[in-house]
Amino acid sequence: MEIKIHKRTLIMMLCGLLALGWLVIAYAGVMSPLNPLEGRPPGNRLPQPSGRGRILAAGGEVLALTRTQGAGTFAMTEQRSYPHGQLAGQLLGIMGQSEGVEGLEHDYEASLAAGQDLQLTIDLELQAVTEGELARKAAEEKAEYAAAIVMETRTGRLLAVASWPPSDPGDWKQTSISDRRNRAFIDRFEPGSVMKAMTVAVALDDRVIQPGQVLDTPMSRFVGARWGSTIRDSVAHGPKLTIQNVLRYSSNIGISHIVEPYTDETFRARLAQFGVGVAPEIPVVTAGNGVLRPIERWDTLVRTTNGFGQGMSTTLLQMAVAYNVLGNGGVYLPPRLSAADPVGQGRRVVRAETAKAVRDMLRMTIELGIPHRALLYGYDLGGKTGTAQVATAGGYSNELFESTYAGFYPNSDPEITVAVMAHGAKGQYHGADLAAPVYKNIVASYVSSRAILPDEALLAEQRRIQLDRNQGKYRDGTVDFVPPPPEEEPALAAP
Repeated sequence: MEIKIHKRTLIMMLCGLLALGWLVIAYAGVMSPLNPLEGRPPGNRLPQPSGRGRILAAGGEVLALTRTQGAGTFAMTEQRSYPHGQLAGQLLGIMGQSEGVEGLEHDYEASLAAGQDLQLTIDLELQAVTEGELARKAAEEKAEYAAAIVMETRTGRLLAVASWPPSDPGDWKQTSISDRRNRAFIDRFEPGSVMKAMTVAVALDDRVIQPGQVLDTPMSRFVGARWGSTIRDSVAHGPKLTIQNVLRYSSNIGISHIVEPYTDETFRARLAQFGVGVAPEIPVVTAGNGVLRPIERWDTLVRTTNGFGQGMSTTLLQMAVAYNVLGNGGVYLPPRLSAADPVGQGRRVVRAETAKAVRDMLRMTIELGIPHRALLYGYDLGGKTGTAQVATAGGYSNELFESTYAGFYPNSDPEITVAVMAHGAKGQYHGADLAAPVYKNIVASYVSSRAILPDEALLAEQRRIQLDRNQGKYRDGTVDFVPPPPEEEPALAAP
């Protein structure tokens, strides 16, 4: 019996010593400052850098990259970094723990994760200017949000894509989901009177109207049969207007006459050729789609309201692309954001002479309509405003508006097409007061950065037009007075 007890005691003591030994070894492993590479099980491999590709601007400037710390150790960490902070924040998107979850980080996840760089068509300087001008005016007029796009007219490449309020992709948890939206690509809105340029273009191209034609334009008109409605103009004008003045006074009544000869099917198809209501032809990138009602829901009233930009919706990207048709000699070009993507296959929408005729009208719409808000003296600008009531559950709001503008530079042979929208401004909400100045200042920066001097002959012509206008030569109804044109050349910032 004693021998058995003695053996059991020895075994228990041995087990205790072994356990103590393991505890000492474990404690030493925790407390000892050994190299973390030592003592690891063979199957526990070192973490490897992801090698995620960078996102670059057109000039090679780095917009997004992955920074690695502690490479070659088990303590390695990675962080996605955005050297320009909020710049192009909504466009770039955000990263989750290991993959992109919004914006370009998400859309190009496969190629970025494979270590491929993504070079964009974005002009970094123009992007900064566009964001700055948009932010300044949107904040000044207390808009809820706003967006702007600058497109290279002859290629479809997007030079600037801005959304406001800003979003910092490197600190996205501090930004609301709403402010992280790439509103320039995603948000749908009723564009309002900017659509009138497309309506006039197709009618001229189809020879439904003639450039010098005069239309009867009372301030209101009932449109449609049993389910019709009375439409009205908001800017006072004479009882008859030329096609040019339909755009100048943004006359809904004039547009109602222009679309009258069309069938619903034909007019709807013509708008779709501009990219309105059609999925954007932009590779890879997430983009929303505006809406044209199904043809079975069209009637005379729908055809008319679509002609002046209500009862339908578009995104800012689609609006920019549609105006680019007029800027590009009547040829539709798909938008492009990746520098690696070739210029898309163009398709003709209207004849080149039609596009030029409408651009000439849009130039005079600035000269005779809102020159002190959208005109740079000595520079060839053309465009159109829009102010649309926002549709709500209870009908169109009398307090909530979409402010829009779209135009070109130079108007005679455009290099850039610019589109601007702002939603819910509580200050000056008209497109002429909010969106048009943003367009003008973007163009001003563009010409300044390229050291483009004012055209002396054009400057003299503009002075003459404004002096004649203020003396009543172009008066047709009520228009606001234009400040006297400058005697000196416009002063632009040094390039």
